[in-house]
Amino acid sequence: MRLNGGDYRDKVLGCWLGKNIGGTVGAPFEWKRQVNDITFYVQKDLNGTPMPNDDLDIQLLWLCAMEEGGLEVTSRRLAEYWVTYVTPHWAEYGTGKINLRQGLPPPLSGSFQNVYKHSCGSYIRSEIWACIAPGLPHVAARYAYEDATIDHGNGEGVFAEIFMATLESAAFVVPDLRRVVDIGLSYIPADCGVARAVRTTLEAFDAGKSWRELRDEVLRLHRGRLAIWGPVSAEDRAKGFDTGELGYDVPSNIAFTLAGLLYGGEDFGKVQCTCVNLGEDTDCTAATAGSVWGILHGAKAIPQTWIDPIGRGIKTVCLNLGELGYFGNQLPSDVDTLTDRTERLARRLLLQHGAEHLYSRDATDLADVDWAALKSGDNGQQIWGGMSGPRFDFDGFSVHVDYGAEGPVIRNGQPKTLHVTVRNHYKLQANLTLHVYLPEGWQVAPSADGYALSVPGYIGGPLTLDYTFTAERIAQSTNRAVLEITIAGRPTVMLVPITLLNGNLMTAEGTHIR
Repeated sequence: MRLNGGDYRDKVLGCWLGKNIGGTVGAPFEWKRQVNDITFYVQKDLNGTPMPNDDLDIQLLWLCAMEEGGLEVTSRRLAEYWVTYVTPHWAEYGTGKINLRQGLPPPLSGSFQNVYKHSCGSYIRSEIWACIAPGLPHVAARYAYEDATIDHGNGEGVFAEIFMATLESAAFVVPDLRRVVDIGLSYIPADCGVARAVRTTLEAFDAGKSWRELRDEVLRLHRGRLAIWGPVSAEDRAKGFDTGELGYDVPSNIAFTLAGLLYGGEDFGKVQCTCVNLGEDTDCTAATAGSVWGILHGAKAIPQTWIDPIGRGIKTVCLNLGELGYFGNQLPSDVDTLTDRTERLARRLLLQHGAEHLYSRDATDLADVDWAALKSGDNGQQIWGGMSGPRFDFDGFSVHVDYGAEGPVIRNGQPKTLHVTVRNHYKLQANLTLHVYLPEGWQVAPSADGYALSVPGYIGGPLTLDYTFTAERIAQSTNRAVLEITIAGRPTVMLVPITLLNGNLMTAEGTHIR
């Protein structure tokens, strides 16, 4: 299985062109629950420049993060860039940032008190992972998970980004929309909201329903409630579409992204207009559909009439440009430079994963690709199975801390139990020495000190430990403990941070008392 180098570049360029076009064509209709009726851009004053595109901004930041720090991306490293460079305070972006600044690592930063964890902020930044991991959906899925948990925690937004990143990665080598959708679905739970909305879309399309009929079906089954600034048309109010769960946005918008691709087919302009005419988060749906279409068909297939009004430049809207070089000159200024820099990262990643055979300078027939082999065998559970708390990776070991249903909260005199899972990924068993460093006046049961045997995965299961913390008086808003794991006779030191917030002014449901 090989991906021709020239075709790869054309597909990446098509991805970024499609992203810029869709973000611009959909911008005037963003977050309006109504049926639209467009056939082209409605802006009259574009003058060869795109609209500022927050769908693309954070991907530019991740590009810089990998160029500066390498391809070993973790959610904690991305979180450091997030608090430094991501400026908005709206919805999940802002909630994630506030939680990070309070000391909560991902995925806690994205799940704690975040009503928007089921919204659209992460699937719209999936393309960078697909473009650097073409034909490697399992790799793209891992990157997408590390990214999405920053501001979506354990929400549907995580499944949405994994779905799109794996679909897009597969699209580089499997030029068939229905097959790459199947690949994307194989990486997320079959019963999650995103998967159910995708199935609704496929069933309605296959039944011969119009896009308007599909829209009603999706909104009937999968809608959320728009925020206060999102108007609902009289027609939709009459159908009862003005209700729903606040922040539950991504299932319906993933559905409309896919609907645009299905009904638009080979016609790029029809894909764009269908996405926008369906309503909802139109700049995101049109931009993501534009990216998928660009990967499947390449930049050469995008009509010049859609490129000319916005040109090839990039305009940012939500990044701290004062810290990204000289007024932002660290960022790529156009889609061609972005494509160059993306390709350099992809070639490094393919080499690192022993998959350089995917990248060839020779002509290649992709018809022989075994697309079924790209599917996940466990619905991606190895990737997203630890959404209840952070995972810390060390040489030969990983430690996962599960904070329970209420999350990282402790109250005066009330016990708080954390579940710690230690996995031994090496070939030798080890006696672990355990010690918990506590805030002054705190207690931990069964003990702050202990020993435990850890065996490799091929011998037995992971080591599970429960620690119960108690403090008569919580003095700080953010409270930190550390689990230290060492191995006698070896220089190994694994430090696992534990963060608990003062919950004395919160209800048991996790909301602040007012």
